[in-house]
Amino acid sequence: MVNAVGYDLSEETLYVEFSSTGYIYAYYEVEVEIFKELLEASSIGSYIRNNVIDCYGYDKMNRKNFKW
Repeated sequence: MVNAVGYDLSEETLYVEFSSTGYIYAYYEVEVEIFKELLEASSIGSYIRNNVIDCYGYDKMNRKNFKW
């Protein structure tokens, strides 16, 4: 479900690249604890589905201009 994740601590923004679409989404005001739990989850996809999607505001990013 997920190719890559990243986190901007100063902006509290979680970035997720979904493997099914290749799209990158930015989720805003995500606490650093959520990111840490995500990295330790046995299933990153399930964790994102249950704890991020529909829980935080988001934007779909322009992949051409996005750099990890």
